[in-house]
Order: sequence, then structure tokens, then C-alpha cells
Amino acid sequence: MGSPLRRNPGRGNVPKENEAKAQAAVTGNGERAPAGLDGARILDLGRYIAAPYCAAMLADQGAEVIRIEPPAGAPDREVMPIGVPGRGALYVQMNRNKKSLVLDLESTAGRAAFERLVASSDAVIVNLPPAALKRARLDYDSLRACRPDIILTTISAFGPEGDSRDRIGFDGTGQALSGAMHLTGTGERPLRAAVSYVDYATGISAAFATLAALYERRVTGRGQHVQASLLGTALAMTNPMLIEEAMGARSRVAIGNLSPIAGPSDLFRTRDGWVMVQVIGDGMFRRWAEFIGRPGLAEDPRFSSDIGRGEHGEELSAIMAGWCATRSSEDCLDELAAARIPACKALTPADALAAPENMAGGFFCEEEILGRRVPIATRTVRTVAAQARAHRPAPDLGADSHDLLACLGYGPEEIANLTNKTGQPAKT
Repeated sequence: MGSPLRRNPGRGNVPKENEAKAQAAVTGNGERAPAGLDGARILDLGRYIAAPYCAAMLADQGAEVIRIEPPAGAPDREVMPIGVPGRGALYVQMNRNKKSLVLDLESTAGRAAFERLVASSDAVIVNLPPAALKRARLDYDSLRACRPDIILTTISAFGPEGDSRDRIGFDGTGQALSGAMHLTGTGERPLRAAVSYVDYATGISAAFATLAALYERRVTGRGQHVQASLLGTALAMTNPMLIEEAMGARSRVAIGNLSPIAGPSDLFRTRDGWVMVQVIGDGMFRRWAEFIGRPGLAEDPRFSSDIGRGEHGEELSAIMAGWCATRSSEDCLDELAAARIPACKALTPADALAAPENMAGGFFCEEEILGRRVPIATRTVRTVAAQARAHRPAPDLGADSHDLLACLGYGPEEIANLTNKTGQPAKT
């Protein structure tokens, strides 16, 4: 159904090793090996989280993803340092399974090499607002001049429309403008979530949209400009609350760890820690009421539905809190599990590294860094191709520059000049 993922026949000196590998790869019993996105070449010019995570998810599925950064390295290499220069924790996670190419895109020679690489690629991923994208000549028209059916995936803070489209923003921008920060915490002040969920979710959405564009190109032969934004993602996540507000149904406020739509659903202190308990649905609530020794609660009109239990959650949480306070966390979890009521511990990051649910779930690939085994969450989405692929650690700066530029037809001296960190001609 449609032609191969790479459609451009005019690739000059670029070998088709990826296509050949995909055609030839078979398992020991003669069946075709899982291919996933093998044969797709993605150029990653993203920084920090959203765009690099989009590219990482495509790399996990078998695409050849090439991270491009200046010869001196990009600033996101050092985020959340772990004692290895150029390899912060964020870089290690975001750039697994990628290759690294250094190019000065502001130089004439570097730009020419980049355009040659675009001509052999399927998609380019960038996180810049529209005006900055055009200044950098990374806009769709500029890239389409290099390859007519290229796919450009861009991630901006505010989206492509409106007066704010060229403003810069980060994860906190989305959290603040969507209303989410107002609903977080206990109401004394708006609070940002500790994790950058807007960035990660935008990266996932952009990866999905890039795959959709690749699929469409197989059928139509046309590329396109895929656009995602932090604000758009954040607004999607608070949209139910926004609909309630627009309808005049209710105005949500911060209620701590209570759930607004069910109860008891909260975080409870035990004798030695904290446990999260979530009771959702009529059947589970009746079971919980019996379990707690208060079967009459199931007949109380205030608690006749999930929304009612959410709106009167403080009373239900007080009952559950009293029960938890006299028990250890393990005792709470054992008794709740026997009653088939969902519950778990609230862990510190150190505890999370040892939790059996986390470490036995198959979510991580392990790397050795400075003699320590560290977990990289690269198996959170599973396909046959992704599970068959060997994990590749995030690359050192420029680790693949020579091979990639040689495949573009550059000789040793040209490669040395293109990758020279000082920007001066390399000595021969």
C-alpha cells in the first residue's frame, strides 16, 4: 500500500544501506525481522525536552535519528549534571539510540552540509517559534527546497497562531496559562508540578503526529509541516475543567491531593510513610464502605455517585486517614489489596529506584556511567521492533560526524574543517 518510507530517488552519493538492511534482515527461522521505522532518517535539532523526546521515541522504534548541534556542543548537554562533562541526566535520557553530528549551521560550509543531509532525510524536528524558524532558515519552505517531500515537525511554546506565536516559553508556561497551576497545591499560591509533564506530553504528541505524516506520505508522496505546542498540550489536559467553567457548572479550586471526581481518593499518612488510595466507581465504593466498617456510607445521598463523592471528598478522606494512621504502610497495602482497593506507596526518588513495581516492570534499559548502573526509561511504549532493538547510549558530542559526512561525499580534510570546534580551518 503505497511506496517505501523514503521516496526521494535523487540522493546523490548517499548509500541506501538502511533500505538494504531492512530488506535483508530476517530472523533465524527465515521470517522478516521486526523493522519498525528502520529506513527512516530523522534530523533532530531540538533542545531540552519536547523536541528531543519526540525524536527519541522515533529512535526507540528503529529510526536513524541524528542529533545536530554546534561543534562546541549545545547547552542542554549539561542539564541535571551527574559528574560527566557533556552528559547531564536529561541529555542521557533524551538522546538514547541517536547519532551525534556536529555542524555550524551559521557557516556557509556547515549550511551546505546540512542541506545535503536534509535531501537524504525523511523528517526534521525543531523547537522554535515561527519567526525564529524562518531566521534560522529551518522553515518548511527552506527545507522543502532541499527535499520536496520533507516532513518538518516543529514545537513552539504558543502555537502558530495569535499575537503570542513568536514568544519563547517553557513547560511552566503551559502549566501556568492552562489553569493547571491554579489547581495544584492547597490554594495558598499556584504551584508548578515537579515534573515537566507538558514538555513530555508534547513530545509524545509530536512523535505521533510525525508518524501520521510519514504514513500519509507513503500514500500521497507529499511532505508537510507538522506543528505542536506546549500551550496546546497543556490546554488539552485542563480542557474538562475549562468546559465546566465555560458552562457555568463549577469553578475548580486547588484541593491538595483530593480527587475532584471520586472519593476517597487522596494521599494518607501511615505510621511510617504515605500511601495513595483511590476509590472510583459505585461497586468499589460499596466494597470500601464495607471494608472500613461503615456500610451505611453507600446509602448516603451525598455519596451516591463519583461526582458526589468527589465534591464531599474531605469527609471520606478523614475516615480513610483515621484508618491509615494506626497502621504501617505495608499493613495498609496488604489489607487494601485483599479488599481489591487500589493503593500504593508515595515514594522518594531513592525509594522509586528500589520499588519492585518500577524495577520489575521492564521499563528501563541500564547503562553504566562512572561505574554505576543507571536506569534509562526507554521501554515505556512497546512494539515488537522496539523490543528487538539493542539499546544505544546517548552519544558523545560528534561521535558519528565522520561516518555521516563521509556518506554525504565529504573527504577527510573537509570533514575536519566542518567539525572543527574552533571554527578555524583544520591543520593538515
